[in-house]
Amino acid sequence: MTAQPSTLEGKVAIVTGGGGGIGRAVCRHMARLGAHIVVNDLGVSVAGDSEAAKAADVVVETIRAEGGEAVANTLSVTERASGRAMVEQAMDVFGRLDIVINNAGIIRMGAFDEAAESDWQGVLRTNLYGAVYLSHAAAQVFVRQRSGAFVHMSSAGGLIGSTGQTNYGAAKLGIVGLSQTLARDLGPLGIRSNCMVPSSTSRMTELTDNARRHLMTPEALDNLRRARQASVPDHMAPVIAFLGSDAAAGVNGQIIGARGSELYLYGHPAPRRDLSSRNGWSPGWLADNLAAAWEPFLTPLEVITDVFRWAPAPGSAPSDS
Repeated sequence: MTAQPSTLEGKVAIVTGGGGGIGRAVCRHMARLGAHIVVNDLGVSVAGDSEAAKAADVVVETIRAEGGEAVANTLSVTERASGRAMVEQAMDVFGRLDIVINNAGIIRMGAFDEAAESDWQGVLRTNLYGAVYLSHAAAQVFVRQRSGAFVHMSSAGGLIGSTGQTNYGAAKLGIVGLSQTLARDLGPLGIRSNCMVPSSTSRMTELTDNARRHLMTPEALDNLRRARQASVPDHMAPVIAFLGSDAAAGVNGQIIGARGSELYLYGHPAPRRDLSSRNGWSPGWLADNLAAAWEPFLTPLEVITDVFRWAPAPGSAPSDS
């Protein structure tokens, strides 16, 4: 039996950070598949600073020129009221809400001991709390209608690790906890929640790649360069759209990565080894037993380029048919 394609005809989606990069590609791709889109974008730099252009309006104009339906939303995801307003806009304009893509994110890199409070607040409020606020507002609609799909954008910087990104990594790993708990709590009601971990060329990846260039071997740097070339935003969009579609009805609580032509199913953290003592854990017992017993099995502290040591083959252009 052939599975149904991931059509989105008649579905309504909210995409945060939809004005550029992966967000823009997702908005356009989902609109071509028949979805009506609320394009949310505040119009800021990768650090969260104000920019003049209203990127959401530009994407809406493009979608309409291609025959699709979309409206712009320029509210900041960092405010709880914005989540409610986006949901209300979708209901008022299109009459329903089916999919939420929590894509908005910023990055402020630097040494942990030198990071300002504003750097933490900005990243956490945008990347994590922004997803919480919109998800909470959307969940109330999803629960009433007993259907809906969340797709949250996480990062290998949180799942695996990177350098100079403590705030970003904490926020992106928090997204995973949010998604998996939503999947468990709301799954029985017909509501799905998954994480997408993309590797794609964007303003953000250019910033992070340049910042860690001096820490990488020439081979690792070349693999990263080729991986970015193979992974443009348009290659990520079909996977994200699929996760929001009815074709992915059996996929819930998962973490899916994408690079070029390759997809990855990430596992969830789980116990790896057991060690027990009938007489309790005294300092002496721990010193004599724990390190020696577990040393061969300790999780190495790797960064993204340690895990992905090869460059993927280029992904093909998406087909909307």
